[in-house]
Amino acid sequence: MNKIKLLVIDDEYHIRLFFFEEFEKEGFDVVTSDGNQDILKLVDREKPHAVILDINLEEKHNGLDLLRKIRSKDQKIPVILCSALQNMRDDLQTIDADWFVSKSIDITELKMSVRNLLDMA
Repeated sequence: MNKIKLLVIDDEYHIRLFFFEEFEKEGFDVVTSDGNQDILKLVDREKPHAVILDINLEEKHNGLDLLRKIRSKDQKIPVILCSALQNMRDDLQTIDADWFVSKSIDITELKMSVRNLLDMA
Protein backbone atom coordinates (compact mmCIF):
# COMPACT_ATOMS: atom_id res chain seq x y z
CA MET A 1 0.00 0.00 0.00
CA ASN A 2 1.34 3.43 -0.96
CA LYS A 3 2.08 5.96 1.74
CA ILE A 4 0.16 9.20 1.82
CA LYS A 5 2.38 11.93 0.41
CA LEU A 6 2.60 15.43 1.86
CA LEU A 7 4.24 18.41 0.21
CA VAL A 8 5.64 20.87 2.76
CA ILE A 9 6.47 24.34 1.40
CA ASP A 10 8.34 26.61 3.79
CA ASP A 11 11.33 28.89 3.26
CA GLU A 12 12.87 28.03 6.63
CA TYR A 13 15.04 24.92 6.42
CA HIS A 14 14.65 23.99 10.09
CA ILE A 15 10.84 24.10 9.78
CA ARG A 16 10.92 21.89 6.67
CA LEU A 17 13.21 19.44 8.44
CA PHE A 18 11.06 19.44 11.60
CA PHE A 19 7.84 18.80 9.64
CA PHE A 20 9.61 16.19 7.50
CA GLU A 21 10.79 14.25 10.56
CA GLU A 22 7.50 14.53 12.44
CA PHE A 23 5.31 13.42 9.54
CA GLU A 24 7.74 10.66 8.48
CA LYS A 25 7.43 9.27 12.03
CA GLU A 26 3.66 9.25 11.50
CA GLY A 27 4.09 7.10 8.38
CA PHE A 28 3.73 9.78 5.69
CA ASP A 29 5.92 10.20 2.64
CA VAL A 30 7.09 13.83 2.82
CA VAL A 31 8.47 16.03 0.07
CA THR A 32 9.75 19.50 0.97
CA SER A 33 10.31 22.71 -0.95
CA ASP A 34 11.48 26.20 -0.09
CA GLY A 35 8.96 27.53 -2.61
CA ASN A 36 11.50 28.74 -5.14
CA GLN A 37 11.05 26.04 -7.76
CA ASP A 38 8.07 25.75 -10.11
CA ILE A 39 5.43 24.53 -7.66
CA LEU A 40 3.02 23.37 -10.36
CA LYS A 41 5.70 21.13 -11.86
CA LEU A 42 6.54 19.85 -8.39
CA VAL A 43 2.86 19.07 -7.68
CA ASP A 44 2.55 17.33 -11.07
CA ARG A 45 5.67 15.26 -10.47
CA GLU A 46 5.10 14.34 -6.82
CA LYS A 47 1.29 14.13 -6.80
CA PRO A 48 0.91 14.92 -3.09
CA HIS A 49 -2.28 14.02 -1.27
CA ALA A 50 -2.06 17.33 0.65
CA VAL A 51 0.06 20.49 0.81
CA ILE A 52 1.25 22.30 3.94
CA LEU A 53 2.10 25.83 2.88
CA ASP A 54 3.68 28.77 4.69
CA ILE A 55 2.35 32.22 3.77
CA ASN A 56 5.45 34.32 4.39
CA LEU A 57 8.01 32.91 1.97
CA GLU A 58 11.21 34.65 0.96
CA GLU A 59 12.61 35.20 -2.51
CA LYS A 60 10.25 35.48 -5.48
CA HIS A 61 7.04 33.89 -4.18
CA ASN A 62 4.66 34.25 -1.33
CA GLY A 63 2.43 31.49 -0.05
CA LEU A 64 -0.79 33.14 -1.15
CA ASP A 65 0.47 33.35 -4.74
CA LEU A 66 1.42 29.68 -4.57
CA LEU A 67 -1.99 28.81 -3.13
CA ARG A 68 -3.69 30.50 -6.10
CA LYS A 69 -1.41 28.64 -8.52
CA ILE A 70 -2.14 25.31 -6.88
CA ARG A 71 -5.89 26.03 -6.92
CA SER A 72 -5.76 27.01 -10.59
CA LYS A 73 -4.30 23.58 -11.31
CA ASP A 74 -6.16 21.40 -8.81
CA GLN A 75 -9.21 22.42 -6.78
CA LYS A 76 -9.36 19.13 -4.89
CA ILE A 77 -5.92 18.84 -3.31
CA PRO A 78 -6.18 19.84 0.37
CA VAL A 79 -4.01 22.84 1.23
CA ILE A 80 -3.26 23.77 4.82
CA LEU A 81 -1.80 27.20 5.44
CA CYS A 82 0.63 26.98 8.33
CA SER A 83 1.82 30.42 9.29
CA ALA A 84 3.06 32.53 12.18
CA LEU A 85 0.97 35.36 10.74
CA GLN A 86 -2.03 35.03 13.06
CA ASN A 87 -3.75 38.05 11.53
CA MET A 88 -4.07 36.16 8.23
CA ARG A 89 -6.43 33.54 9.71
CA ASP A 90 -9.50 35.61 8.83
CA ASP A 91 -8.09 37.37 5.77
CA LEU A 92 -10.06 36.85 2.56
CA GLN A 93 -6.84 36.05 0.70
CA THR A 94 -6.67 32.76 2.59
CA ILE A 95 -10.18 31.66 1.63
CA ASP A 96 -8.92 29.15 -0.96
CA ALA A 97 -7.12 27.16 1.72
CA ASP A 98 -8.86 24.22 3.34
CA TRP A 99 -7.42 24.93 6.76
CA PHE A 100 -5.32 27.49 8.62
CA VAL A 101 -2.99 26.41 11.41
CA SER A 102 -0.80 28.72 13.48
CA LYS A 103 2.85 27.75 13.24
CA SER A 104 4.06 26.35 16.54
CA ILE A 105 6.64 23.98 17.97
CA ASP A 106 3.67 21.82 19.00
CA ILE A 107 2.33 20.50 15.71
CA THR A 108 -0.51 18.47 17.18
CA GLU A 109 -3.09 20.75 15.55
CA LEU A 110 -1.30 20.50 12.20
CA LYS A 111 -1.21 16.71 12.38
CA MET A 112 -4.91 16.60 13.30
CA SER A 113 -5.73 18.95 10.43
CA VAL A 114 -3.89 16.74 7.94
CA ARG A 115 -5.65 13.64 9.21
CA ASN A 116 -9.07 15.33 9.15
CA LEU A 117 -8.63 16.66 5.64
CA LEU A 118 -7.50 13.26 4.40
CA ASP A 119 -10.30 11.48 6.31
CA MET A 120 -7.81 9.61 8.46
CA ALA A 121 -9.17 10.71 11.85
